[in-house]
Amino acid sequence: MSFFGAVFFALTLAWQWHVSGPTLILPFLVFAFIGLAALHALRRSGGGNVLSSRAKRTLLWASTGEGIGVFVANNIVMSLHRPEWRLPAMAFVVGLHFLPIAYGAAFRAFYILGATLIAIALIGFAVPMPFGGELAGVAAAVCLWSASIIAVFHDWSMTYNKKY
Repeated sequence: MSFFGAVFFALTLAWQWHVSGPTLILPFLVFAFIGLAALHALRRSGGGNVLSSRAKRTLLWASTGEGIGVFVANNIVMSLHRPEWRLPAMAFVVGLHFLPIAYGAAFRAFYILGATLIAIALIGFAVPMPFGGELAGVAAAVCLWSASIIAVFHDWSMTYNKKY
């Protein structure tokens, strides 16, 4: 999730704010920090949670659908000559992809994350441009990064509760 938060923020920098060059690396430093914290939590817990076969299958199909959906959504908004809708469209597809995962993995937090991303996307479509794209991109990044940080802290707390 934190990687895709970095992608959303980097795309916002590039598409909405027309930033280029080394500055686009900065969101990926946030991803690296969260990733290192997650790696530390996984090592302490002995490898993390094991997904059921149902959850693995759901994750595979939802992620495949997400990839196809982002491609289709991007082509639709470009065909409508509305490139400023790319980030809201991506946030909408990413939000939708969390709903079957929440069901398949029986993890209610993903319902909240999915619904939040969908709401952000709808607001991004409604807000006058260029602010709608900026809002959708930054808010999606913050939501995905926040969810990642919460997951890492959850794993840390589970690890420390087991050890002590």
